[in-house]
Amino acid sequence: MELIMAALIGLMAAVSVYLMLAGNMLRFIVGLSLLSNAVNLAIFEAGRLSFAAPPFIAEGEKAPTGDVANALPQALILTAIVIGFGLLAFTLVLVYRLYGAFGTVEIDEIENAEPRG
Repeated sequence: MELIMAALIGLMAAVSVYLMLAGNMLRFIVGLSLLSNAVNLAIFEAGRLSFAAPPFIAEGEKAPTGDVANALPQALILTAIVIGFGLLAFTLVLVYRLYGAFGTVEIDEIENAEPRG
């Protein structure tokens, strides 16, 4: 299972780099979001994929007993998803304003464009 996930993470990272180098701001944002998801999957895989029990502590115990899942990678990924969504929303608004100011989202055309109005 880890080999399949590693190949998927590598493929996602390669596609995201391709999109980020395309020269279009919208493709750059999609590539950045895809790279963020690839990193999240890498962190999740680093926490070891397992079908272990959730990390609940039984009443009267001080630590979970038996084979339990590691909660730290899950907490890190949840935080990264929330931050990534905020970053995605912010960059989409910036690209919308950029399109309103220059009339294009192509990076090469923006370098030579004059602002509208």
